[in-house]
Amino acid sequence: MEPGELLAEELAAFERALSDALEPQSAYLTEVERAMYRGGKRVRPMLLILAARVSQPAPAHDRPLEEKTIRAAAALEMLHVASLIHDDIVDAAPLRRGAATVGAARGPHVALLVGDLQFVQALRCFASAVSTQRDMTLVRVVLDAGFNLCCGQLDELVATPGATPEARRDQWIRTADRKTSALLGMACETGAMLVNARHRATWALGRYGRLVGRAFQIMDDLRDMVESEARAGKRRGTDLIQGRVTLPLIYAEPDLPVGSPALGVLRGQPVEPHLAARAADDIVATPGFLRAYAEGRQAVVDAVGLLASFPEGPYRAALEAIAYDVVNRQFADDPDPTPTKESADVLAAQR
Repeated sequence: MEPGELLAEELAAFERALSDALEPQSAYLTEVERAMYRGGKRVRPMLLILAARVSQPAPAHDRPLEEKTIRAAAALEMLHVASLIHDDIVDAAPLRRGAATVGAARGPHVALLVGDLQFVQALRCFASAVSTQRDMTLVRVVLDAGFNLCCGQLDELVATPGATPEARRDQWIRTADRKTSALLGMACETGAMLVNARHRATWALGRYGRLVGRAFQIMDDLRDMVESEARAGKRRGTDLIQGRVTLPLIYAEPDLPVGSPALGVLRGQPVEPHLAARAADDIVATPGFLRAYAEGRQAVVDAVGLLASFPEGPYRAALEAIAYDVVNRQFADDPDPTPTKESADVLAAQR
């Protein structure tokens, strides 16, 4: 059973809670922002709810979750949308998945305030979910996640010319863990906390979420190199144009041809838009591209391994399915790309 089907009742309650949370700011929202809320896959709310479900003792698995858990899931979605709005402002992105961004539609100044409004309202919703002394730590967890999101975004904008490959990889991990993994880890940790799960279970689920987040970021980096604008809703090689040092670029460096425009990114020189496709092709042709993919798969395997201590059943299976879906979805326009022998050897060695 798909996670969405398994959680149909909880997700219906989530949608109602999200609508209630958006109502106080309805006068300030346009169709652009509302479309962002409608278009989400609800991965973070689903993770929070599944973490709550799998953490409960077996006899309690089918009991309705408390309202505070559903409100927390709605708040988490608002926090996610806020981060997307701010990301698009920083990137000056005109489109997100083929639709106009808030910054493009309303200007960066209004978009900044709208994004801030989502952050504040998310915090208000999390605060409303507090009902026990332990729940009080939720506010700290949410603020820590928000802090890490901001730090990750800042880290991503800082190039370090002359850094070693090891130092670049360490910086990439630190950035990804803050920018992407923090919110997924918080989703799982919060779900466990709201049902008073044991600390060990809370830690394991939080770590699971962070590893899935790291794999998600790796796949996002890889997709930027291979997906067309028609499929991705943004120009191919956008990361390179914006000067981002991504994991596939770090691993590709030793095998990039002399004069490749991709090498300039490692020196703090963004790729010119008309050279982005060539730079992406250079990276995809190296063993480093599949090495990054293998690392994403390993992160998912490690994440799923952390679920072994939880009882078997549909909720654990759904968490496993979400993790594997991150790396199993097709991410290239070519449904059957043929890797080089060298790339295949690297992938096999990483398994």
